[in-house]
Amino acid sequence: MPLTLTLTEGVLPKGQEKIAFARLSEAMLKWHGLSGNKVMTPNVIGSIHVLPKDQTFIGMQETAVAFIEWKVPCFAFTNREVQLGYFEEATNIIYEMSGGKQPKDNIYINVVHAVDGAWNLGGKARTNTELGELVARG
Repeated sequence: MPLTLTLTEGVLPKGQEKIAFARLSEAMLKWHGLSGNKVMTPNVIGSIHVLPKDQTFIGMQETAVAFIEWKVPCFAFTNREVQLGYFEEATNIIYEMSGGKQPKDNIYINVVHAVDGAWNLGGKARTNTELGELVARG
């Protein structure tokens, strides 16, 4: 499940981006009841993008932002309790790690669902049923 963490330069103290990535990933697994799952934990992957201050915008105005985007199978983040809980925790992670300087209103989270059967794991396109079976064994 790829996480793309995009931050405006200076939102987090330099060098803290990797810690934020790990905390956001751990929280996602926790909210899905998958902490320590042997299939999902090694498949939480992603990237961090730190952009110059003149490259991030809100309302077409240069603004410091944090974007947290997950690409997941269609059965992830479907429970409202998981959505509310994760989004609150993820927002608080970035807010707290910024020293309270990054406004919560400028921390954005979204989830993109993959088409059933279009999830690669172990070099094979997996259906949601196949993924569910693998995760249940992990």
